[in-house]
Amino acid sequence: MAKVAYYPGCALEGSGGPYHKSTRVLVQSLGLEMEEMPDYNCCGAMEVKNVHPMLQTYLSSRNLAIVAERMGMDTVMAPCNGCYHNLKKAEYETTTSGETMQTVQDLARKAEDPVYAGDVRTLHLLEWLMEELGPDGLRRKLKKSLNGLRIANYYGCMYTRPRQIFPEKDRGPGSESTYRPHFMDDLLAAAGGVNVDFPLKTACCGGAHTLSDADTSTQLVLNLLQAAEAAGADVIATECPTCHSGLEMHQVRAETEFGITGHVKILYFTQLLGLAMGLSPRKLGIHENVSDSLDLLRAKGVI
Repeated sequence: MAKVAYYPGCALEGSGGPYHKSTRVLVQSLGLEMEEMPDYNCCGAMEVKNVHPMLQTYLSSRNLAIVAERMGMDTVMAPCNGCYHNLKKAEYETTTSGETMQTVQDLARKAEDPVYAGDVRTLHLLEWLMEELGPDGLRRKLKKSLNGLRIANYYGCMYTRPRQIFPEKDRGPGSESTYRPHFMDDLLAAAGGVNVDFPLKTACCGGAHTLSDADTSTQLVLNLLQAAEAAGADVIATECPTCHSGLEMHQVRAETEFGITGHVKILYFTQLLGLAMGLSPRKLGIHENVSDSLDLLRAKGVI
């Protein structure tokens, strides 16, 4: 199994701490190997492109250059959708535009940073797990089961858009789909979960509007929560720290500000897979989530 560079980005060392924790212990329990990047920088997130799009591309390409030049590796794994999206965008833009590649290389030399040469590919954690194990390989490693826990799998909008920066997707059987993603569904079904028919799996959670227009973000999250409950879900599984935090915070805000109470719980997919691997809720950081799912997981016989 290939070793990858691990890019946690800013969120996983902050608000996405449970995702960082559960990713590390899950990967270890599965017998996979990753090495955290040294001296990495912010990928540019959602804000930097408003200053200058090329600055965001440069920040992400610097991370790709560190993977190749300082770590001697050719694959970087990013669990965060925003980081994954921005690294993939930099990978795509430098590959398809000689002018962009020249600009980021010139900036790197001026800053005395590693120079990106276009020789690194970016994978999301979901893609890496599917590539290395897939559902069948995962089943062989499981220690427990999710016992039919009903799951709405939420991928968010940045995992699949814009479609042109993900040329490896939509390639037929075995590839991920940008129209109806299924990698998280496949892995959690292998772990004993039941995937409900969730129509908003790639709808926006309003993360970019949280500070400027909290009511809009709350309404977008309510759409997701209510659709998941209508589909019969016990939990929403997430694979992005921004989406996860948004769902949790706006679920609370919907109750305190608008009197709308939701009952579906929010968990990272890594936490759910970790439970099926026999890892304790504390090791997976489940107690650090805002959404308190422990009573539900006990009632369902998952813990």
